Amino acid sequence: MTITLGHYLSLGAMLFALSVIGIFLNRKNIIILLMAIELMLLAVNMNFVAFSYYLGDLHGQVFVFFILTVAAAESAIGLAILVLLFRNNATIAADELNTLKG
Repeated sequence: MTITLGHYLSLGAMLFALSVIGIFLNRKNIIILLMAIELMLLAVNMNFVAFSYYLGDLHGQVFVFFILTVAAAESAIGLAILVLLFRNNATIAADELNTLKG
């Protein structure tokens, strides 16, 4: 049994769907929301790598490095914001964070 492009794409679609479900089901915990967004980016990266491998082109794999760089920066900034919110409000529950409301 060989692993085809369809196997990788279906696994990427399942991971993407799992992350979308995680975002819609859990809107209270910001850490889980960030983890779901990271899972979404990794599912897209897996599809890029699979297409790059099966098409014999390295552009998809190079693009993955840029996405991983942006994802790492997003995680670092998001966690720093969460630390500041926890210091100021003593909670990170998304429904209790209303400082930007007018």
